[in-house]
Amino acid sequence: MIELKHLQKKYPNVTPLEDVSTVINDGDVISVIGPSGTGKSTLIRCINMLERPTSGQILFNGVDITDPKYDLTQARRRMGMVFQSFNLFGHLTVIENLMMAPMDLLKKSKQEAYENGIALLKRVGLAGREYQYPDQLSGGQKQRVAIARTLAMDPEVILLDEPTSALDPAMVGEVQTVIRDLSQTGKTMLIVTHEMQFARAISNRVFYMDQGGIYEDGTPDQIFDHPQKELTRRFIRKLKVLEISIDAKEYDFLGAGSEINRYCFKNDIAARMKYRIHSVFEELVQQILMPVLPEPKLKFTAEYSEAEKRIMITVLYNGPAFDPAASDNTLSYTMLKGIAADLQHSAMDEDGFTNRFQCMIEE
Repeated sequence: MIELKHLQKKYPNVTPLEDVSTVINDGDVISVIGPSGTGKSTLIRCINMLERPTSGQILFNGVDITDPKYDLTQARRRMGMVFQSFNLFGHLTVIENLMMAPMDLLKKSKQEAYENGIALLKRVGLAGREYQYPDQLSGGQKQRVAIARTLAMDPEVILLDEPTSALDPAMVGEVQTVIRDLSQTGKTMLIVTHEMQFARAISNRVFYMDQGGIYEDGTPDQIFDHPQKELTRRFIRKLKVLEISIDAKEYDFLGAGSEINRYCFKNDIAARMKYRIHSVFEELVQQILMPVLPEPKLKFTAEYSEAEKRIMITVLYNGPAFDPAASDNTLSYTMLKGIAADLQHSAMDEDGFTNRFQCMIEE
């Protein structure tokens, strides 16, 4: 139904979409997730051409809607948009908000638009509210009116931009219920959301966005239980990550110690665990690995899981296959075993690294 080809969107100081290519099939319900600032809202605004892409193509039912000659009103009649800020007309009643576009754009009669609007209000649980004004409604009710207004155009595609982010927590559930029911109607939907359980429950596909595009695309089970890529895994597990890269013998190890301190302070990591991170860094990196790496290329990564209260430390390094367990520095390795658990070495060949060593620190 919708095909994106090398979509790019640039602003003066940032490029949220670098190169996005994907196919959205008829009937897909896709949740778009990822950290703030990774282009989630920009993506769906480009699909609806509320933001014109800098380059690339959007094919809607085989027609390139990015062509300057294309009449965008044709696409927008078939793509509905639900905004986080509702965008209702405050001077119109609820039913007037629903009737306006069908009468103006679809040329429906006033009676037909009214009857359809009443049916949609009943569908979203707002029967009897048709003559109220938006400022007489709660946030959740306003968003349900906004969804009904979108449905009044009978769109083929519905785009929802963080539809619950502006709501009080008590009102989120009522809007999610309406969207969940809508997701079972067979309409194609893209939903930008930070609600992970909600995304998992309603979607058949999930886009995880990062690094200027769709970083990983998969089923909810794949994305939430078995993510294939590193940044997806960190996001889903809510890991707090520290990375220290070393590429010279004269590296500033005192500065690295300060980085570890800042990381532990920022993430409220217990003093005992902080001490163990420092100790792993000193014994493994400084005492065991640095002396045997003539031209070191090394990356030290600590991933803290607040839920599990544990830290996974991964050290990637270059050179011939070398297991720290075989080091001549038996004292440092013995200390390492006393500090951390599940010590594992493996050979690899990726990004210039040939060795991986992992261990676990727990409270």
